[in-house]
Amino acid sequence: MTTSRALRVGVDIGGTFTDMAILDDSGIVAVGKTLTTHQEPAAAVEHVLRQTLHEHRLAASDITSVVHGTTLVTNALIERRGAPTALLTTEGFRDVVEMGREHRYELYDLGLELPRPLVPRHLRFGVRERVLADGSVDTALDTTTVRQLAVELADAGVEAVAVCFLHSHTNSAHERQAREVIAAAAPHLRVALSSEVNPEIREFERSSTTVANVYVQQLVETYLDDLRGRLRGIGLRSDPLIMLSNGGLAAVDVARRFPIRMLESGPAGGALGALAFGSTAGRPDQLAFDMGGTTAKLCMIEGSRPLVTHTFEVDRVYRLRQGSGLPVRAPVIDMIEIGTGGGSIARVDALGLITVGPDSAGSEPGPVSYGRGGRHCTVTDADVVLGYLDPDGFLGGDMVLDAAAAAASIEEEIARPLGIGVAEAAWGIHATANESMANAARVHAVERGQDPARVPLFVSGGNGPLHGPGVAVALRSPAVVVPPAAGVLSALGFLSAPMSIDIVRSRHAPLGTVSPDTAQAIFDEMEDEGVRLLDQSGVPAAEVQHERTLDMRFVGQGSEVEVPVPPLSGGWREDLAARFAEQYRQRFGTVAPEGVETEILTWRVCSRGPDPSARLRLAGTDTASDALLGHRDAYFPASGHISTAVYDRYRLDPGAVLSGPALVREKESTLVVPPAARCTVTEDSSILVEFTQGEPR
Repeated sequence: MTTSRALRVGVDIGGTFTDMAILDDSGIVAVGKTLTTHQEPAAAVEHVLRQTLHEHRLAASDITSVVHGTTLVTNALIERRGAPTALLTTEGFRDVVEMGREHRYELYDLGLELPRPLVPRHLRFGVRERVLADGSVDTALDTTTVRQLAVELADAGVEAVAVCFLHSHTNSAHERQAREVIAAAAPHLRVALSSEVNPEIREFERSSTTVANVYVQQLVETYLDDLRGRLRGIGLRSDPLIMLSNGGLAAVDVARRFPIRMLESGPAGGALGALAFGSTAGRPDQLAFDMGGTTAKLCMIEGSRPLVTHTFEVDRVYRLRQGSGLPVRAPVIDMIEIGTGGGSIARVDALGLITVGPDSAGSEPGPVSYGRGGRHCTVTDADVVLGYLDPDGFLGGDMVLDAAAAAASIEEEIARPLGIGVAEAAWGIHATANESMANAARVHAVERGQDPARVPLFVSGGNGPLHGPGVAVALRSPAVVVPPAAGVLSALGFLSAPMSIDIVRSRHAPLGTVSPDTAQAIFDEMEDEGVRLLDQSGVPAAEVQHERTLDMRFVGQGSEVEVPVPPLSGGWREDLAARFAEQYRQRFGTVAPEGVETEILTWRVCSRGPDPSARLRLAGTDTASDALLGHRDAYFPASGHISTAVYDRYRLDPGAVLSGPALVREKESTLVVPPAARCTVTEDSSILVEFTQGEPR
């Protein structure tokens, strides 16, 4: 057993694998990966933690903190596995969640499918009450109806109630009164108020977000209690910290109140890991690419900051069609998700073309090569046939892959229908996946004013190093950066995140009417709430920092631009107007029109604690041994199958230089270095892949 030391653990539950990374003051000391157990997600966490501690002779008593991210909330909304939920709203507005914006996301599709609301119409009820837009009360709340509904809903088996009254973001008195009545009449009902979950304008988005929050609350509470119990059983002394989708952390009890803020907590870790490595290496701008077993995610990082959006859609009918999903108003690191991962199923379409995804074999049953009952060939099966993955060394040898079964599946489903060889078919699957991800990355970058050919591609995820070089070639990116432990980078990224919470208020006012004193009073109230919530997560008030922004627009516009707030001095309004004009120019590529009045819609404060000290590099490498493990045949289209050097990532010192073709293997991922490329191990243990002559093939 090692001597006592402080260990920090990051855990990410993905659609296919559950990943783990353990750090101490010297860097990364251990990583682990196991198949996700979808029926009991916490069971995979317990298994991989016990296994990793045992393999590396680490003591559970030395663990000082566990940071956890998960796709549990996203999956529950997609699979409709939440609690039976009802909606109470202002009389006459029960159908807002179904009418939505009355927008056709695909104008000419006569068979257009719209997202199905989480609450069916027979569980949506209008209640007599009315608060006006200025916050004044026009009609008092009908508490008798609320009381009767609470009793009837509880008797009918409803377990959760969302309360979303008109204009409650300006006056929440009726919503709070309704909660008191429901609690007295049916104390077992969970209640969520829109004025607490999402106190912003726009009834559809506010209602949808509040419903989603309470819909998954019981599921999240049960899961977090199970996770907490299992970790205590292992010997941990403190509760886990929960990763939020905005890139910050919160205590378990805070996450239980607002589970919707965990919506994209897993993918956020990959962006945070890219940010941490980029800051250390002096790369303020990069395109973060995370490819796992089910999906791939892309995120632009500009000026050492990931872009953040405040609206996200879940359960889209068409994955890449905005407007085809359920809107959720919560701060989320802005990324695009593509249905292409290692488990994505490949097939030949009606035009005789190879397509990949978006459906996935996941971890149950998984790719054909897993030998767990998978029947359709996948991207991972193609990578096995191409020789990129070692069938006997997958997950460090913990899982043996069936290369023959993978080849047979590709021959039957792809090669034979197209009249080509198995290797060519496997390369077609691999290349199609690369091009699909590159197309999405190109659109994502250009829409944000960036040229992907000018920024390096930072790759992570179990399949990121396998496909990153090919994606970079399609994008004409100058280089590929592969961090250490790339296959579990999301779990590593969690450990670089500060405690954080976002506070939002809608206070609509023309800019010319808002004095510095009024603005200061609003921000003070919001910052006090941020301090209180972070105090529940153990952050002293003296260590909390606040970042202020405003959502602004020209009078009469339908969308807003988020603007950083200048110091609240006498010339505050002029400074803010100038910042709005600059943000407008960057966003739309045109100078803001003169003489048009601007207005403020939404006030935002991001309250955060200090950044943790996390050294994201390998704690030590076994350089006493030769890094060259041997050679294996791998396929490259220009030369076919050729003998390719295989290196051990853990034996490569900073400064080491390798030429392609080569395979660099670590437990949870493999880097494919194409023939026309070379790679260098940098000071932070990352591998920098540069293309030396033409385009690698």
